[in-house]
Amino acid sequence: MKKHLIFLVAAALLVLSFAACGRSNDDGVLRIGIIQVIEHPALNDARYGFMAAIYDQGFEVEFDYHNAQGDAATMSTIAQRFNNNNVDLILALGTPVAQAVAAETSVIPIVGSAITNYVVARLVESNERPGFNVTGASDMKPVEAQVAMIAEFVPNVQTLGILYSSNEPNSVVQAEIAIAAAVALGWEYRVGTVTTTADIQQVATSVANQVDAIYIPTDNTFAAAMSVVAQISLDTGTPVFAAEANMVMGGGVATISFSYYDLGYESGLMAGIILRGEAVPAEMPIRWSSNFFYVVNGEMAEALGIEIPARFQNYVR
Repeated sequence: MKKHLIFLVAAALLVLSFAACGRSNDDGVLRIGIIQVIEHPALNDARYGFMAAIYDQGFEVEFDYHNAQGDAATMSTIAQRFNNNNVDLILALGTPVAQAVAAETSVIPIVGSAITNYVVARLVESNERPGFNVTGASDMKPVEAQVAMIAEFVPNVQTLGILYSSNEPNSVVQAEIAIAAAVALGWEYRVGTVTTTADIQQVATSVANQVDAIYIPTDNTFAAAMSVVAQISLDTGTPVFAAEANMVMGGGVATISFSYYDLGYESGLMAGIILRGEAVPAEMPIRWSSNFFYVVNGEMAEALGIEIPARFQNYVR
């Protein structure tokens, strides 16, 4: 009888320990749903970083990964799948997919990554206290500094082209900042917006023929089609300055960026806190990256006949 009682107590403590870690499977393995808005290197890096952080914290986990390929209906279907399967936590890679899963569940914890502005996207009440079941890490860049940097590579710039996807709230926010920065520098600007990658060829070509340089924010639609942008840049001789390192290496000239792997890792650490029951998303402030670095695409600069300023020579890839 005494041994039986000890066994029951031990079993009860084991169940409680699993519950405290957010474990819902009978075998104690966590289920984490991952939804990615589209395929491109920055989001892939963020996903790898997140998964590494989860493993490094010692969790036993099953990842259920899905890529929505930029399709709104697919985002909704994936969100419903996660909700129906009652996963322990959802990683949302990109603003549109975060909005899709937040619309589907107000109970399952959602951790975002590669989301620029959680407040503007109406995912949280405030950065300091999200208030809902969503929190995460922001990929907001120093847009003003990125725009100002363009003048160092293109000294005679007078008109700046700004390209972005009008249906991505994160891109809209950055584009507005870029416009203000261009105006402050005394430049004119031309804006080109797309809704899908199919629009890029026509829109980007049109803008490229009217401007001295182009700026593209951290935009998922453009990030997935930088090879198209690169060819337009070469054909028109118009240099492109993108907000993210992988986008630059895919066809841009230079940027100030940070590691999306590290950003994803930070999101994974936040997820670990939630899964251990140490905090809830509603009370976890949004986190930001501060480890910025320069990236210069030497091959693209050479092809466009751009002289790389001396202070950027050490950042050429």
